[in-house]
Amino acid sequence: MSKISFSIIFYSGVALVCIIFLPSLIMPKSVSIYGGRLLGYWSKFCVKFLLTTNIKIIGKENIINEKFFIACTHQSAFETFYLQAIFKGPKFILKSELLKIPIFGWYLKKIGSIAVERNKISKENINFLNQIKISSNDKRPIVIFPQGTRTEPHERPNFKKGVARIYNELNINCLPVTINSGEVWPKNGYLNRNKNITITILKPIKPGLSTNEFLYILQDTMYEVLDKTSNPSSA
Repeated sequence: MSKISFSIIFYSGVALVCIIFLPSLIMPKSVSIYGGRLLGYWSKFCVKFLLTTNIKIIGKENIINEKFFIACTHQSAFETFYLQAIFKGPKFILKSELLKIPIFGWYLKKIGSIAVERNKISKENINFLNQIKISSNDKRPIVIFPQGTRTEPHERPNFKKGVARIYNELNINCLPVTINSGEVWPKNGYLNRNKNITITILKPIKPGLSTNEFLYILQDTMYEVLDKTSNPSSA
């Protein structure tokens, strides 16, 4: 199946769910969160049956009952949808441009997503960090993509320091998650059929580490796991 055909089918389904759940924008937040969960399952259906992809989740036992935020690798649009099917009502830290998309952006705001200007996370960005802290008061985890943007499967860029600032500000567990989705649904190029998407939920990193120590452990551990779970032809 071509990328154009897949995109038409996939985003038509996304549009349909958004239209059906349009009234949820004036209803309790839980209704919109449920709609996001459906989008997560829709992404799984499309990848599994249209691209004959096997999806494997490793480490579900590492999802703890304590408060945590999620640091996830980012190779594809897949994880922005499917993480909503794994975790309970996650809130995303994402590019501010996404919140400007009609209807879809409204949903992102409704579920509590936090907008950030790229390369603007800093100690001086007090308002942003305050939003993060306020948003973490409930039991819904915040999701950040520490690479900053979607990457190619073979790329291993250094993580942005923003993830460490959030770790220090929140003083809660960080739950690392790796997903090799770019080997099936890359940001550029053709889609790949008959491969595996492996989602690995690693053991949480407890609060209390220094900025440099946390960044080193997070990046080193996540890339080590990502290398091991890569499809042979993509390694």
